[in-house]
Amino acid sequence: MAVGGTRNAVGWSVGSSQGAVGMSGRRTFGQLSGLGLVLWARRSHGKKGLELGRVMSDSLVVCEVDPELKEKLRKFRFRKETDNAAIIMKVDKDRQMVVLEDEFQNISPDELKMELPERQPRFVVYSYKYVHEDGRVSYPLCFIFSSPVGCKPEQQMMYAGSKNRLVQTAELTKVFEIRTTDDLTEAWLQEKLSFFR
Repeated sequence: MAVGGTRNAVGWSVGSSQGAVGMSGRRTFGQLSGLGLVLWARRSHGKKGLELGRVMSDSLVVCEVDPELKEKLRKFRFRKETDNAAIIMKVDKDRQMVVLEDEFQNISPDELKMELPERQPRFVVYSYKYVHEDGRVSYPLCFIFSSPVGCKPEQQMMYAGSKNRLVQTAELTKVFEIRTTDDLTEAWLQEKLSFFR
């Protein structure tokens, strides 16, 4: 089977020259894992045209969102407290579902990064007290995809494929990604938020 790939605005779309294998539709974890490892191995051996930081498009849906987490995210969007707060989520591989891992109140960006694993992906919804340059104060909800370099390809596929579904479920527009937990600092977050008015 010959495997090829093309790049689009959000990532890589991968398929075979026979048209029998593609990643545009829903796939089970086993199917994704098998194809992903093939591409990962080819990249590791220096095959040109397969420089894949991810082996699929962000639009691929792999995991559903746990119903209890959906309700928690809905309530989190309407919280009235003014301190920083975070919800950390992970993918339950066995259930193929995004689930709650932990919750934090009154947590700074620097404290939050200490709660994220250095070699595993995580999703974070962060309510942050943001003071604008003109003195205005807002409380944006930020979606942060922690996708550290060195993650297992199977994990990377499941998280990257589930990202858009989770963003849509949480109804968030401020979506950011970090490639190392050290990137998550107050200065980094304020720089990202400065692009929003």
